[in-house]
Amino acid sequence: MKDKKKVILTCTVCLSRNYVTNTNSSNTERIELMKYCPKCNKHTLHKQTK
Repeated sequence: MKDKKKVILTCTVCLSRNYVTNTNSSNTERIELMKYCPKCNKHTLHKQTK
């Protein structure tokens, strides 16, 4: 079983940290997902933080 790493997803519009998810630790690319932002009240691009 691969090791999992916890990552935080941040809204690119309002910069609020809305989601926490797991990713494969061998993955070197940053995650970018369209997720719902409760602060913006719409779907926006969320990127993985450092």
